[in-house]
Amino acid sequence: MLGPVILAASRSDRMRRLVSAAPVTKPVVDRFIPGETVDQIVPIIRELTDQGLELTMDVVGEDITTPAQAEAARDAYLELIDRLKPLELGTRAEMSVKLSMFGQALEGGHELALANVRPVVEAAAEIGTTVTLDAEDHTTLDSMFAIHEELRKDFPQTGCVIQAYLFRTEADARRLADSGSRVRLVKGAYKEPAEVAYQQRHEIDKAYVRILRTLMEGEGYPMIGSHDPRLISIGQELARTAGRKLDEYEFQMLYGIRSDEHLRLAAEGHRMRVYTAYGTDWYGYFMRRLAEKPANLRFFARSMVSKG
Repeated sequence: MLGPVILAASRSDRMRRLVSAAPVTKPVVDRFIPGETVDQIVPIIRELTDQGLELTMDVVGEDITTPAQAEAARDAYLELIDRLKPLELGTRAEMSVKLSMFGQALEGGHELALANVRPVVEAAAEIGTTVTLDAEDHTTLDSMFAIHEELRKDFPQTGCVIQAYLFRTEADARRLADSGSRVRLVKGAYKEPAEVAYQQRHEIDKAYVRILRTLMEGEGYPMIGSHDPRLISIGQELARTAGRKLDEYEFQMLYGIRSDEHLRLAAEGHRMRVYTAYGTDWYGYFMRRLAEKPANLRFFARSMVSKG
């Protein structure tokens, strides 16, 4: 069970320094994070959308310790939106945001995060697109859902993420499906205790299917966040059973993972959205990608051996 170990390392300053200093790290990180600046990422956006893919853009970074840093995160997203405007992509390029970047963990963090994220949601709406609130660890979710509900009063297209491994998620999914929300369902990528989350992969997979059925049968817009071929196939079948057309749900996968599958689904007429992260504070995001899938860790380990 290397996943929990890697997730613990994602919060270690010592491991951050060690991994960041390794000569092989940057080429491997580039597989998952194709740029550090807006100038670097705009050509990637053009390339992917020219291939018939859609995107959700994430400016990486989570460890915010001051209100000024939270405002800088807000401004980074506003800069991205400004650069997206002339591309006229509409909802083909949306944003994903982590409320921790907007100050959620600081004193008065709920109000601070809402105040910082609202201008991003407003600016996204002005260029014809939207924002999805990413889920983080379970202690942050009540605040995230409350902010989601508040934003939807003026911007009903605002989405949110739910995580199949949490016990609470089936109830959350029923509520969100009834309200007509845009919902991305993922397995979950944070180290959570057994008191709140399933620990075994087969239990998480079964919960994922139950929750996805709820979303497909509900009034909202399901977003299937998975690279698992079996869950992708099940998602297609659940959509057919629920009578959903191809534009009434979508698949989402990470940049750099199963890229051929991205193109295959898009070629079949599915909406296929690529979660594309960029920025300089990549360490936590990168370590969670290693923890999620053993193949990613093996890829990194082989690179360390061959290049170290």
